[in-house]
Amino acid sequence: MDKQAAEPQERRIDHFFSFPGARADRWRELHAAAREWEQGRGDATQMRALLEGIEAYEGFFAYPGGQLLASLRQRIDAGQAGAAATLAQRLSESILTRSYKSDAEDWDSGEILSDPPPGLNTPTLSRDQHHRPYFEMLVVAPGAVSRGRNIIEQMRRLRRSEDAFTYEAVPVGSFEDAIIAIILNPAIAAVTIYEGFAHDSTAPVPVLRDFLASAKLDAAHIAGDDLPLSLADALKRIRPELDIYLLSDRHVERLAGDLRASSVRRVLYSVEELLELHLCVLEGIDDRFRTPFFDNLKKYAMRPISTFHALPIARGKSVFKSDWIRDMGEFYGLNIFLAESSATTGGLDSLLEPTGNIKLAQEMAARAFGADHVFFVTNGTSTSNKMVHQALVAPGDIVLLDRNCHKSHHYGLVLAGGQPLYIDAFPMTEYSMYGAVPLSAIKQALLELKAEGRLDRAKMVDLTNCTFDGHIYNTRRVMEECLAIKPDLIFLWDEAWFGFARWSPFLRPRTAMGAADAISAWMRDPASVEAYEAQQKELGKKPSIEKLLETRLIPDPRQIRLRVYQTNSTHKSMSALRQGSMLLVRDVDFASVEAQFHEAVFTHASTSPNQQLIASLDVARRQMELEGYGLVANAIEIALDIRKEVNAHPIISKYFRVLGVPEMIPAKYRSAGFVDFLTPGADWEDQVRSMHEDEFCLDPTRMTLVCGTAGFDGTQFKKLMADDYDIQFNKTSRNSVLLQSNINNTRSDVANLIRVLLEISRKIETDLAKGGENAAATFAARVKSLMTDVPDLPNFSHFHEAYRWDAGKTTPEGDMRSAFYSAYYAEGCEYLPLDSPDVDTRLKSGPEMISANFVIPYPPGFPIMVPGQVISKETIDFMRKLDVKEIHGFERAKGLKLIRPDHAKDHIRK
Repeated sequence: MDKQAAEPQERRIDHFFSFPGARADRWRELHAAAREWEQGRGDATQMRALLEGIEAYEGFFAYPGGQLLASLRQRIDAGQAGAAATLAQRLSESILTRSYKSDAEDWDSGEILSDPPPGLNTPTLSRDQHHRPYFEMLVVAPGAVSRGRNIIEQMRRLRRSEDAFTYEAVPVGSFEDAIIAIILNPAIAAVTIYEGFAHDSTAPVPVLRDFLASAKLDAAHIAGDDLPLSLADALKRIRPELDIYLLSDRHVERLAGDLRASSVRRVLYSVEELLELHLCVLEGIDDRFRTPFFDNLKKYAMRPISTFHALPIARGKSVFKSDWIRDMGEFYGLNIFLAESSATTGGLDSLLEPTGNIKLAQEMAARAFGADHVFFVTNGTSTSNKMVHQALVAPGDIVLLDRNCHKSHHYGLVLAGGQPLYIDAFPMTEYSMYGAVPLSAIKQALLELKAEGRLDRAKMVDLTNCTFDGHIYNTRRVMEECLAIKPDLIFLWDEAWFGFARWSPFLRPRTAMGAADAISAWMRDPASVEAYEAQQKELGKKPSIEKLLETRLIPDPRQIRLRVYQTNSTHKSMSALRQGSMLLVRDVDFASVEAQFHEAVFTHASTSPNQQLIASLDVARRQMELEGYGLVANAIEIALDIRKEVNAHPIISKYFRVLGVPEMIPAKYRSAGFVDFLTPGADWEDQVRSMHEDEFCLDPTRMTLVCGTAGFDGTQFKKLMADDYDIQFNKTSRNSVLLQSNINNTRSDVANLIRVLLEISRKIETDLAKGGENAAATFAARVKSLMTDVPDLPNFSHFHEAYRWDAGKTTPEGDMRSAFYSAYYAEGCEYLPLDSPDVDTRLKSGPEMISANFVIPYPPGFPIMVPGQVISKETIDFMRKLDVKEIHGFERAKGLKLIRPDHAKDHIRK
């Protein structure tokens, strides 16, 4: 009982990160307790205490609702152990399986309750609604606690057989309860707000109140303001996908014209017929449910079409009539062939020049992701990145670039002729990986360019957010401080792994589009000009670079040209087919570059794009708008569960561990004081504060699992898990593997992972016990080689002077394009074996060794050499210590490919 007494504090309803699984766990606990009681090993007191804990938050969900909860309480109070156990089992199973969304019987207590409590009516869900998508609508109204049943019944009576969707109402009576409801309940897809509700919740929610105060949404900040409009704004800031309806008995015409009502989809006169509200709600859901391209593709597949174009596989005749490849048709099914065509007419539209359903699908994606424009890309985010470079970067433009970014950025600059100014990220040498680029390094580069009078050449800042290993930038701060130095900088944020973050209120502010939205709002606030002018007065006329580096710079909102581009690999974190990518644009000057942007699309996009990829991008947008919030919340919870189970397990933790925030991000980049997700006492407020204030945060869904302490290098462990246990990872380092939870994972996946790690750990212990001292010594030596004897990570050295013909004195940019194409002439290149004494001689006495190409070892996966770079001793030492088999751009038999020094000098003379 002591443990149970502590649970309300441990599982308070505003401890949001752990809630999705906690709700299911509590229902399982209640069911288990009911069975114990039924079998004579428990009592009604325990059942009553568990039910009280459940009732504290079930008011934020439509199911099981007040009627079924009252029925369960009546059985407990009446001492009906068997009836209580039966109902508890049904409710628990229905919540776990979500069968209540389609099965009317789940809502009915009549078959086990002969005498229902007075005043409770059985809900009526018709059988023909089983196939209809289900959602819930939050109703914020005064007196919702006492009027809740009437509100629910009132909305149910509006249902019609023609409705495409079915929904249940969730009534709450206060501002704070409305916020809690949309955070806890992912099934809420629409909100109806009446006037006259209170601000404060009757539940103890200190964490929520701290958050509302920090966001200026507490009672003190909005007292005297229009509470319904303030609530609508707050709900949209947390879950922008929600449709919000406002019912008022005031001058609705005037209210609808209020600029603050932009968060409201429709304003209705509350005394009028509610059928209009019902139809508006269904229309709003349908607006998100529609998938213009996918819908047309399905219709196209049903038409009897004769094809006289260059795609024999279309319609599937060449497959299903074949004696030799019919198995491919049987494997994939007929629809994939019926939905193929090389034509762009007949309702399918053209990806290169969309004017119909693809154009509409892209506009809907722009709305969903908070962009002005979205381009669908069917050959991966590598292509998306190259499109941006080609469209916006001209030969000679300087691009500030993370040296460790994806190779598509480097190749994009080769193609565009832009000059990379490489900036190194902070190293994590122990784990053979880099973090992210400190803001001070970016500012230093810009300020040095300015000091040399060359800031006009700086065109773009190009960064990866989040990094492969989960480091998330403070995107707003980076852009604001850079814009304070150069107001028209373009930003390219490669969010290949982070597209899902749009659907998390905790992560969204750190996305490119989320930060751009916040900066836009700040620019419109008159206080922004005051803040800028106050800082300028404090800095003085000619502040030193040192002073500017230590100051959190405020840009001039009157001068900013906000130009933000975001690429995301939709297929990496959403339900899109492989290579499905989106390019998001939030650029106030896009009209001036739109023509060249389309030229970049023509250059890089295929003239024969895959129809199924386009359709999957369309469908991925639909899913995320309608259920992305809950899916992402589940992915975060699963990741936190993995961290906890691995690091706390008495056996597994001896050999494996998931790195925490302190190991991934140095303390100097965490000014908010956040330590880790698993720190005792850490809660939602700590993480939210960190997300707003810290220079870097860690994506909770990305977990670095150290395997070197178990004697495995990353590549070896990845192969073991895939070959022997059917568990797949993506990225490895010398002594770790990367685990990534996503919207596809379940708690069963977690259980399987823990089972396998325990099996491997036990095998290690058994082998060590059998092998005696020799085995222990061998194991210790292996661990030492992986965890201690690690090579230092080489920073970027510099470009050879031959490729710095117009560079500044202090900044390290170079003409990588010329170096790249210099390597096309065999007579201008040479090879040196990596272990040749000549390498060491040239490092000491010259001539300098100039890389002729990109050299990218996997792992760690970043280019340790780029064309035109002078190869340093640190780079050679790193390569010699590498024990990986895959190094792109390096042939062991030939050695390092170098540009001959005399050939480089010819370039200088030219």
